[in-house]
Amino acid sequence: MGTAGGAALRLPGLHGYAVEFSPYWPGRVACAAAQYYGIAGCGTLAVLEQNEAGIALLRSFDWNDGLFDVTWSENNEHVLITSSGDGSLQIWDTAKAKGPLQVYKEHTQEAYSVDWSQTRGEQLVVSGSWDQTAKLWDPAVGKSLCTFKGHEGVIYSTIWSPHIPGCFASSSGDQTVRVWDVKAPRVKLVIPAHQAEILSCDWCKYDENLLVTGAVDCSLKGWDLRNIRQPVFILLGHTYAIRRVKFSPFHATLLASCSYDFTVRFWDFSKPNPLLETVEHHTEFTCGLDLSLHNRGQVVDCAWDELVKIYTPSCLAVPV
Repeated sequence: MGTAGGAALRLPGLHGYAVEFSPYWPGRVACAAAQYYGIAGCGTLAVLEQNEAGIALLRSFDWNDGLFDVTWSENNEHVLITSSGDGSLQIWDTAKAKGPLQVYKEHTQEAYSVDWSQTRGEQLVVSGSWDQTAKLWDPAVGKSLCTFKGHEGVIYSTIWSPHIPGCFASSSGDQTVRVWDVKAPRVKLVIPAHQAEILSCDWCKYDENLLVTGAVDCSLKGWDLRNIRQPVFILLGHTYAIRRVKFSPFHATLLASCSYDFTVRFWDFSKPNPLLETVEHHTEFTCGLDLSLHNRGQVVDCAWDELVKIYTPSCLAVPV
């Protein structure tokens, strides 16, 4: 077990749910957080910047319910979208002191995930909710473009493919991951990936057919969309539910996961011993995780211990 060096910032009274590096500004991070562990109270979007002295709070915006996820705009470096416990999405502009610019309220239960598409041809946002639906949004339009139904449990995660325009995956409490195409509201593929709730999924940045899932059964599984009868890898080591999983932007077989076991783990599924490193520097559920596109090897995470940490684990400090 290792504790990674780096910088930390405490957000007093706020329990971190999600963090994401800016695609524009190296060292800039957004954190979606909630009071009282998200069970009651308000939420805060904190925009942070790493500098020589550590991490500074650049801006913070409050919302009247817990914030569970955050995504940066892919066409405006100041714009972010958060998703909230009241079922709404909020659009924020960090260049303005107050906000939000817009609120989209359609989900009937908690909006637990939100993601801005990374394929450059379109500006689309997908949200996932405990109302068992995913919704497609154009941020310039005040209402959803489409609602995707099919999951039989709450949706925890909705993630755009970085390769295929208009394609996203969703993971759910119904123990499946589903792959969708925005041009056809019916589901494209259903993967019964775990015999447990699936809290997270992510796409490989180097293989358009490879998806990873992380579940309450403490396992990570890799899926080749061309043959879903069995996983292409299974990664074991976490001791409680896996809350979030992210593929590396720099390495085809490397990924990171964070868990309710308080740890962040780094894996290379191509190796006989795939667990590269375990970082244990939080004292509560670790919920948010992202890997920097700008600074190779840099990681940000957040947890219910009120801390956001930016660091480079030793396994990523050397070229993999």
